[in-house]
Amino acid sequence: MADFFTSHFGLYLGTTIFTVLMILVIVVPLLLAVAYLTYAERKVLAAMQMRMGPNVVGPFGLLQPIADGLKLFFKETIIPSGASRVAFLVAPMITFSLSLMAWAVIPLSDGVVLADLNVGILYLFAISSLGVYGIVLAGWSSNSKYPFLGALRSAAQMVSYEVSIGFVMVTVLLCAGSLNVSDIVRSQQHIWYCIPLLPMFAVFFISALAETNRPPFDLPEAESELVAGYFSEYSAMTFALFFLGEYANIWLMSAMTSILFLGGWLPPFNIEPFADGSGWQVAWHGFWLASKIAFVAFCFLWVRATFPRYRYDQLMRLGWKVFLPFSLFFVVLTAGVLLATGWLPGM
Repeated sequence: MADFFTSHFGLYLGTTIFTVLMILVIVVPLLLAVAYLTYAERKVLAAMQMRMGPNVVGPFGLLQPIADGLKLFFKETIIPSGASRVAFLVAPMITFSLSLMAWAVIPLSDGVVLADLNVGILYLFAISSLGVYGIVLAGWSSNSKYPFLGALRSAAQMVSYEVSIGFVMVTVLLCAGSLNVSDIVRSQQHIWYCIPLLPMFAVFFISALAETNRPPFDLPEAESELVAGYFSEYSAMTFALFFLGEYANIWLMSAMTSILFLGGWLPPFNIEPFADGSGWQVAWHGFWLASKIAFVAFCFLWVRATFPRYRYDQLMRLGWKVFLPFSLFFVVLTAGVLLATGWLPGM
């Protein structure tokens, strides 16, 4: 009996250590990527506007994100006198933690994933849908007009565009025949879904901009109207958590776009120079996944530098009167084509 408990305890301990190491392998590079996405954004915007961008702190300004983080870390956290203290402090934690939790089902290579869930897509959709709670809680708990208005705007905007994102995911699931994220990537070995589902690819990317409150859909943070929107009353590390959560969500939506439409870890033209299951193959797949995610994230920054902010009525009209009926029609069309021809793009 003692040997039985000892062996099972050792197995449990080994599994726990492996899980913790996998979490660190995912979270630490993600936090660095979030920090340097802010640097990349400032450099991209500067280049498009013929400015220098960060170039003082460190070589080429590469230490600027570290300096910004240290400044926010050592500043005083100010809580408004009329705010609900517990909800005020919990709201940014919710936003930040949810932006990290979704990465549990993102496969880095074939078989390299923290949690290979059979319903991984539903998990991703659920986590992305919960993000609105942190924003609404922040706006309400601040006990201030502008944050509350920003929170209401954000709630309406995120719920509106989650509907079209859901229908876009349904078209991908119809083609892949599975809710498993890794299976969706494997089903794109012959053709990436961005080609047969090009209209849905465009709808998903635009909806991702609205879902993350990014320009030209940054109405919840409209500086000209709402100061800074739902986080107007936040400072120091509580503000930093919102900031990190927003940029982590950009990486997450870029990863979802890459997995659903750009073949995930699959290289173009099925170029596989390394043996199955080797460490070099994992690195090869990771390189292509990271490249696709970085390209989509660059498109997020490119859109910010190019397009002016929508009016709120235009934002709602686009979501409910254009994307919703169009995505619903495309779901029916995709199902009809697959049923009539028996042809699956991934097979």
